[in-house]
Amino acid sequence: MNSSRSANDTTFQAEVIAAFGRHLLVRDAAGTERRARPSGRKLVIVCGDRVSCREDRAHNEVLIEEVLPRRTLLARSNLRGVSEPVVANITQVVVVVAPLPAPDFFIVDRYLCAATAAGIAGTLAVNKSDLETNQIAEQEIAAFAAAGYAHLTCSARQASGLGALRSALGNAVSVLVGQSGVGKSSLVAALLPDAAVTTGELMREEEGRHTTTASRAYLLTPGLASGGTLIDSPGVRDFAPAVDQLDARTLGFPEVARLAPGCRFQDCSHMQEPECAVISASEAGELSARRYESYRRMRRRYADLVEARGPGSRNRRS
Repeated sequence: MNSSRSANDTTFQAEVIAAFGRHLLVRDAAGTERRARPSGRKLVIVCGDRVSCREDRAHNEVLIEEVLPRRTLLARSNLRGVSEPVVANITQVVVVVAPLPAPDFFIVDRYLCAATAAGIAGTLAVNKSDLETNQIAEQEIAAFAAAGYAHLTCSARQASGLGALRSALGNAVSVLVGQSGVGKSSLVAALLPDAAVTTGELMREEEGRHTTTASRAYLLTPGLASGGTLIDSPGVRDFAPAVDQLDARTLGFPEVARLAPGCRFQDCSHMQEPECAVISASEAGELSARRYESYRRMRRRYADLVEARGPGSRNRRS
């Protein structure tokens, strides 16, 4: 396809509000939504990105030519330890859990670690609170609260707790993340009944292809950006924070960061060293045993991912 410049072309800046593979939807300063595509294969664009666009009038399409500097970035590591962007320019990560499917709190931990490492607020939302078979243990919620994470309870099905959720999302740019089936899209639909429009066509175009990103941003108060933005993301089976964003000493665990100064050794890994304040707190019940086990798992995964990256790939924050 010819994407050479024409004298009639116009340029503008916009925000990416939907990303389905290389099929993108952008919203310009006037609030107009337009379909767009990257101008080159080297551009990696995700939902939430601010971008510089060119309207190619000769071919009747919008080309994204540049990704503007990101204020924040939620990223993950692939199996080779390489960082991949997930969503950009967000201020809050809302991890959704539910009684069904059974919550994997180690995935929750890793999302919250990624948020903490990226300087993004983390919140836990317990959905499907109407289910009688609620297996969300109170001690798990207490452990996240002790770490410093906000939490709330809601039910998309019964429309309960939505006021608290809306309040938590107000004046923030939030992304909903979590396992498949926890009800993220149901929460979006409950908050914004008309939210599902405009994405179907983009999804159909990606049908049968490997889509690395499939996210959509919505204004909580349509037409008013200051009312908060909510990004719905695909469900996952697993998630690993981006290695190059993690602090090698604490791996994004706030409790570990608070306790680490009390360790005997400054470079303590909190795995087996003597006089380790983190281990002592776990043994004394002052630190959640499951959260500490999660830290140990993350420590091993971190080492594996750094090794997978090969020589010369040490964490820039270590």
